[in-house]
Order: sequence, then C-alpha cells, then structure tokens
Amino acid sequence: MGVAHAKSDLTIALQLEPPHLDPTSAAAGAIDSVLYSNVFEGLTRFGPDGSVNPGLAESWTVSDDGKTYTFKLHSGVKFHDGTDMTAEDVKFTLDRARAEDSQNAQKALFSGIESVEAVDPLTVKVTLSAPDGSFPFNMAWGDAVIVAPETIGDIKTKPVGTGAFRFSDWTQGDKIELEKNADYWGTPAKLDKATFKFISDPTAAFAAVMAEDVDAFAGFPAPENLPQFEADPRFQVLVGSTEGETILSINNKLPPLDDIKVREAIAHAIDRQAIIDGAMFGYGTPIGTHFAPHHPDYVDLTANSAHDPELAKKLLAEAGYPDGFTTTLKLPPPSYARRGGEIIAAQLRAVGIETEITNLEWAQWLEQVFKGKDFGLTIVSHTEPMDIGIYARPDYYFQYQNPEFNKVIEDLTLANDPEERSALLKQAQEMISKDYVNGYLFQLAFPTVANAKIKGLWKNQPTQATDLTAVHWEE
Repeated sequence: MGVAHAKSDLTIALQLEPPHLDPTSAAAGAIDSVLYSNVFEGLTRFGPDGSVNPGLAESWTVSDDGKTYTFKLHSGVKFHDGTDMTAEDVKFTLDRARAEDSQNAQKALFSGIESVEAVDPLTVKVTLSAPDGSFPFNMAWGDAVIVAPETIGDIKTKPVGTGAFRFSDWTQGDKIELEKNADYWGTPAKLDKATFKFISDPTAAFAAVMAEDVDAFAGFPAPENLPQFEADPRFQVLVGSTEGETILSINNKLPPLDDIKVREAIAHAIDRQAIIDGAMFGYGTPIGTHFAPHHPDYVDLTANSAHDPELAKKLLAEAGYPDGFTTTLKLPPPSYARRGGEIIAAQLRAVGIETEITNLEWAQWLEQVFKGKDFGLTIVSHTEPMDIGIYARPDYYFQYQNPEFNKVIEDLTLANDPEERSALLKQAQEMISKDYVNGYLFQLAFPTVANAKIKGLWKNQPTQATDLTAVHWEE
C-alpha cells in the first residue's frame, strides 16, 4: 500500500489582478497581495499579527541620536536570478525609492533618508535627517522591498526577488504562477507551486469555491455566501481584520466640498450601519476617523458624524445650498465600493445631494482619482498599516491642508516615547474627524474561504498580503 502524500500545490483566488508586478512603483495593493513576502522581501517584514520582524536584515542598531540605523544583512541571500543580494542592492533600492523621479507610491516613507552607505557587503548604514522611531516599521512596507539594479528593466512583467517563491508565469486576465525557490536562504516554503487566480465577479467567486476549482479565496467578495461555507465541512471560513479604513473620500479643494459645513453635512447624511449591513452583510466595524479599531490607540469618534439627515440639511442650508448640489462619485471595482456606492448615493440624495456615479477599473481610478484628483467623491479602502500620516501630504488625492495637523505628525515622527506617541496619535485622529476631511465608514473585514485541510493562512491582514510561505496541506 502506497503512502498518501499531502498535496504540494495550491490554487488561491483573489478578486483583483495586479496592473503590473513592481511593488515599488504603484499604489495598487493587488501587487503586494501576490508578491509580498512570497517573491519580494524587505529589510524588515510584517508578521501575521502586525509585528515588525527581521527580514533580509537579521538585526539592526540605532545610534544614540536616533538618526543612524545600521542593518546587518543575512549572509548567503541570493536573488532568483542567482546573483548575491548585498548591501549595494539595499543602497540601490532605497536611493531609487527616494530619487526625484521616483515612481514609488509611498515616497514619503523614504523622504527622511539623508544618505545610504554600503559599509561592507553585509552592512548598510542609513542616516536620517531627523530621528524617526517608525523607520523599521516603514521598511516592512511592500513599497520598500529590496530589488536588484539589473532586474529593473523587466520588473513589471518578470519580478526577481529573494523570497521563498520565484515568479514562474503570468497569464494576464487569468492567473499568476509561482514556484518554490529551491535556493531560498531562510525557512523553505512547504508548497512546491502556488497559483493565484483572479476572479472579480462575486457570483463567479462563489461558484469557483463551491466547485473546488480553487483551494482558497482570500478576501472573498460575496459576504452573503459565508454562512453557506461555514455550514459545509469541506471548508473553513476565517474572518479577520484588516488595516483597511473604508472611506468616502472627499476632494477637499473642489467647491462646494471645500466648505467644512458641506463635508460635515455629508458625514451626517451617511448611515454607516446601513452600508455595513447592505454592502457587507454585517461584516465590518464602524469607524469615525482614519484609524484601525484594533489598534490600542484608536479613539471611537463615530459620534462626531452620527447619522442625522435633518442636521445634514440644516448644515447645507447654512453653507448656502438649501436645495443641495450635484457632484461626482467615482467607484473602483471592489464590492465594498460598488455596493456601498449605491447605498451612499441614496443616503446623500435624501438630503439633497445628487451624485453622478461612474464605475472605474483600477487603472482608470488610479489615473483619474488618485493621480488626476478629478473627482468629487470616491469610495476606497486604505489598506496600508497606520497611515494617518497621509493627511499631512497636501498633494495627496483628497487634498487636505492643515498646518496644525502637519505639526502633530511631525512631532509623532520625532517621538520615541510610547506615551507621547499615543497622545499624538489620538490628537491626530480627533483633528481629521472634526475637520470632516472624509466620510469615515468602516474597517474592512477580511473573509477567507479555504479547503478545511489547508493550514498556515493568515487570518488578519496587517498589510495587504497573501503570505504563503508557511502554508501547507494537512497530512
């Protein structure tokens, strides 16, 4: 009788296909969903609980003035093309990310770097212009993964990293295939092969999982079907939290949205629970500011924008719009945006605000809304961890400007004392809530439906990632 071996390949579905495969030059979280930790690695990395752990750097020290970080790199690390990963590659990566012509979507993570020096092949010295207690955290982002100069030419279609999986093939519109990296420097992957399938339609997603055409679906897009999977012994359902603050983003520079009373009216027109129930079938935690409720420093400010249509109408009249106004509502593909958009449009209509809805593909959304700032309202989930600092960037797509808020973020960057940092984070949350910068909706839940025999999947999403490095089938 032969010995039964556990399966060594996995097909996992995601709703969104990446626009290309370079995590260091796009704002699309879908790139990290496939490649973070699997193919590309940074100096540090996020663990499944959101902790910051050593990555390609085995350790680091900080100078007494808090300005110089010296990273000791693991020895024997090779890129997937067989070349050695050294301090020179780290220098190249960080210098490229902070360069004037950098396409990095999170360039601000690198703006405090004054110089990067390759001391020897396994030692990198990063000098900052001012102390920054968040630097190891910043280096764990997908935008900070280490890349090699000789691979940049083809990185968007043939990514070369140092991870436990190497890129194998991309059939655009369908799937991306990864294979085990036999020469991996760390703990090897347990799977020999992993295939990411892209299924954008919620009905098709349900059918694919039910028929077991896919082994798992991370970020399952049809929450109404979850009870059915929970009742089926073939499957396991993991409902985790994310870093995804789902917000009705407002263009703070576009009249009449540049008027705080108008933004406050929008905030009071919104019924969060109706959106969570209607679009997400009850999955999601209401938020009143741009901060994750599971974070110890979260402040519940939902009362600042409680559902109050009469107050919304009164504020519109005070702002000079007794009959309301019309603006645009541009929606990216995810279910939370398309389904939530219809509900929000109806809630705004009830107070006199008409919205012209346009459904956009991600590439169009990134071009028109994120880069072009050509929108009135949009709905998007900000999945980057602890990203309240984006409100201190006046050229960021919702174009909020408040020097006092910028000062709080500046102080936060310099602060190393946990109590001081906590107080500043709370202050930052209160300021944007009271300025009604955006309509704060809910923290996105992250449901994964998988074959009951699969072990090692992340339940929570401390960063946008589908880390398969520890995933395996039960024997």
